[in-house]
Amino acid sequence: MSELFQVITLEQACQLMAQHLPQPQLTVEQVPLTAALGRRLANDVIAEDDLPGFSRSTVDGFAVRASDTFGASEGLPAYLDLAGEVLMGQAADRPVQPGQAIKISTGGMLPPGADAVVMVEYTEPLDHRTIGVTRSVAPGENVIRRGEDVQAGELIFTRGHRLKAQDLGLLAALGRSTVEVLAPVPIGIISTGDEVVTPETQPGPGQVRDMNSYTLFGLVQMAGGRPKLYGIVPDDFTQLQEKLAQALEENQIVLLSGGSSVGTRDVTVQVINALGSPGVLYHGLAIRPGKPTIGAVLNQKPVFGLPGHPVSAMVVFDLVVRPLIDGRMINPALQEGIPVPARITRSLASAAGREDFIRVQLRREQREYLAEPILGKSGLLTTMVRADGLVKIPLDKQGLVAGELVEVWLFE
Repeated sequence: MSELFQVITLEQACQLMAQHLPQPQLTVEQVPLTAALGRRLANDVIAEDDLPGFSRSTVDGFAVRASDTFGASEGLPAYLDLAGEVLMGQAADRPVQPGQAIKISTGGMLPPGADAVVMVEYTEPLDHRTIGVTRSVAPGENVIRRGEDVQAGELIFTRGHRLKAQDLGLLAALGRSTVEVLAPVPIGIISTGDEVVTPETQPGPGQVRDMNSYTLFGLVQMAGGRPKLYGIVPDDFTQLQEKLAQALEENQIVLLSGGSSVGTRDVTVQVINALGSPGVLYHGLAIRPGKPTIGAVLNQKPVFGLPGHPVSAMVVFDLVVRPLIDGRMINPALQEGIPVPARITRSLASAAGREDFIRVQLRREQREYLAEPILGKSGLLTTMVRADGLVKIPLDKQGLVAGELVEVWLFE
């Protein structure tokens, strides 16, 4: 085991973990679309059909040959013969001949020969067989062409993509009623410490209620995992060893909350190394908050010792745990979320060689966002509750200057 707090960078930590983990063996489930929201796709999705499957009108009006309307105006309408109507849900078999128009509703199939639709507002009936067009249209105007949205053979979603509500609609439009998704990764959560008590317990002197178990439970669910709580284990070698062994047997990843700092009563490192090899890979990250993080591998399964302070535990989860359980497990090219550009409202110092993650609250001012740092110790969970996201100060920077443009990574 390496000495405590021989810190390494996040990049080094991820590389170490990757060297000791096999390719993920993920379980695939086929679920109906109604149960697929928020799930990760197990395979690429290729469109089998064009969407739409036929050229259609986007307005109520008349299907025409655009050239027949050129130069039309209110003072000099273009007069066209009314040659019928396209009924909804039926094929448009009758072609539009030069000088003709066919009545059509929104979503109706564009008849052969037509290349545009005149909105009904820009027409006037002369009699039951003739209309006047008071505004010209260009070819393709008010029309969606066949395959304009999606073409058969097109890659729609990549493996690992997290399905949104609009994605379900697109899959349904392409004829899918079920989809293959990744089964949630089972993740065990153990809270450690003699001072930790359950939420319903009235804390005594020196005791604190267990916040991290429930925070991590929610984070795991949001990342696409299936969390399981193993309760609170005191700082006892035998009890923690038994609980960790059970959690390893029943899960693919185990999170230990607390017990990662330097202290005579912290037994997490000793327990991990006693259960197998390679054991602890690192104990200390060059980040703030979250420096005393433990990363380990046992039986080819990752084990993380997260700091006891709730803010640190949340930040570290996003940095080193989430990538193992979201779409990046099987598609490293995926990037979760898009950072929001904002200007930091105050100057902040940082030590070179360390990445700092600053909690910020966003507010809109004129035409840009401002990121207001929420300062506070890592034991203050309300600082995360009030924050909208995090700003990273990179390893090679010694701080931020007020007014500097930064990227805010939003919480889900």
